[in-house]
Amino acid sequence: MTKNSLRYLYLAVFTSGMTTLAIELAASRLLGTVFGTSNLVWASIIGLILIYLTLGYFIGGRWADRSPYPTTLYTILAWGAFLSGLVPFMARLVLLPAADAFDQLQIGVLLGSFVAVLILFSAPITLLGTVSPFAIRLAIVDPLHAGQVSGRVYAISTLGSFVGTFLPVLVFIPLVGTTLTFLLFSGFLLLVALVGLGLAAGWRRVLLWAWMPLVLAILAILFINRPLKTSQGQIYETESAYNYIQVLEKDGYRMLRLNEGQGVHSMWHPTQLDYAGPWEQFLVAPLFNPAPFQPENLQRMAVVGLAAGTLARQATQVFGPVAIDGYEIDPEIIRVGQEYFGMTMPNLNPIAQDGRLGLAASREPYDLIAVDAYRPPYIPWHLTTREFFELVRSRLTSDGVVAINVGRAPGDRRLIDGLAATLQAVFPSVYVMDIPNTFNSMIYATNQPTQITDLYQNYLYLQTREEVNPLLMTALERTIVNQQATPQNGRVFTDDNAPIEWITNNMVLNYVFFGDMESLR
Repeated sequence: MTKNSLRYLYLAVFTSGMTTLAIELAASRLLGTVFGTSNLVWASIIGLILIYLTLGYFIGGRWADRSPYPTTLYTILAWGAFLSGLVPFMARLVLLPAADAFDQLQIGVLLGSFVAVLILFSAPITLLGTVSPFAIRLAIVDPLHAGQVSGRVYAISTLGSFVGTFLPVLVFIPLVGTTLTFLLFSGFLLLVALVGLGLAAGWRRVLLWAWMPLVLAILAILFINRPLKTSQGQIYETESAYNYIQVLEKDGYRMLRLNEGQGVHSMWHPTQLDYAGPWEQFLVAPLFNPAPFQPENLQRMAVVGLAAGTLARQATQVFGPVAIDGYEIDPEIIRVGQEYFGMTMPNLNPIAQDGRLGLAASREPYDLIAVDAYRPPYIPWHLTTREFFELVRSRLTSDGVVAINVGRAPGDRRLIDGLAATLQAVFPSVYVMDIPNTFNSMIYATNQPTQITDLYQNYLYLQTREEVNPLLMTALERTIVNQQATPQNGRVFTDDNAPIEWITNNMVLNYVFFGDMESLR
């Protein structure tokens, strides 16, 4: 090969590596809208793509020995690029009914859809896997330098993969969405393949494959502006670097759903504030301190897992213009909360940052820290450990309280037990209540030693005050009625050993194989 041909070959290898990783990451977002982004989903995607690449390496080596010509390589590359561009459109035919099946809890349809979409990636990824061994075969002129050439090809391919790891997530998916991300990377790879074909075999040969970009362009025009989901009541959807975000409206209530949509992360209604969910139960936390508790004395609180601000709106109504620092890692969710959920309270300071990092950087003393970031199977383990709760306690006032919302499963309270035990390793007093008609529990921990009778005395005291917001009294009554015994034998989670994924994966597998849908709510 000439020097120019060799340089172009390396460009093709780089682009192929970049596209392969971009497709892998875009695949997670494509599937995430229906099946979520748990580590089980990730493991399925990564595992199968590695199998497809392995098959491609094997086929590519044999193919290169039988037809060691640049024309063959660039033809393979063109087909790999074209089929990659087809994936989001073919997947749409499967994912739209699968989304409806998820809402209706049709397990068989979901499993079939998941497998079908993963199979769609087999042909393009296998073809892209043939590129590196094929390029090595073409680039080796002198067998004495075979090792050097092989190392260079794999280094260039890996460098392309490095670029393909960051560009989709940080740039293209938030800007143009998953479908266009597929098209941009596959289209660029197709351009590289067709130019390489023209350089190797003449430009007339390229005309034979000119229909490929034309087909992708037509599909883009027909489908690019269609919604990713067509859920009943959907009024808005978007994609961010972190999530697929969906806003639904039903009977005047707006709901924020993320990714597969089996959890409601925020609610809004123009006149109603009681949603019989976990949000209002956070308001009870300061009442575990000795009586009398004065709601107007709450000065500052933090919310880890702000979402679209439901708790912040309720706290503002109950406690007045209390200063609230709301930590939400996804800035796009903050924007959606401001636009669709009335999250415009002047006393709220929304902070687009991981909650643990945000609390570590904060120097404010908080009367209440609410942690609303635990929804199986997406529990950030670093927010469940003894070290994290030690940080939380250091940010509380002397009579401060932390409250956490935890998901559970019927007959499976391991998360409750573990988190309660971890809190007991840090705080002097810990209390648990189950939220009625849900599979959520609240765990409260006070910074000073307290008794459950303090809660009862505060209830009696607040009954004597006419100006107390009814929402606080309703939440307090639910807490008293649904109080549970504090677990005593749970496992303490630490930064070194927090088996959160093990517990949540077990919930997911129960759901997949036994239809235990309640374990994920």
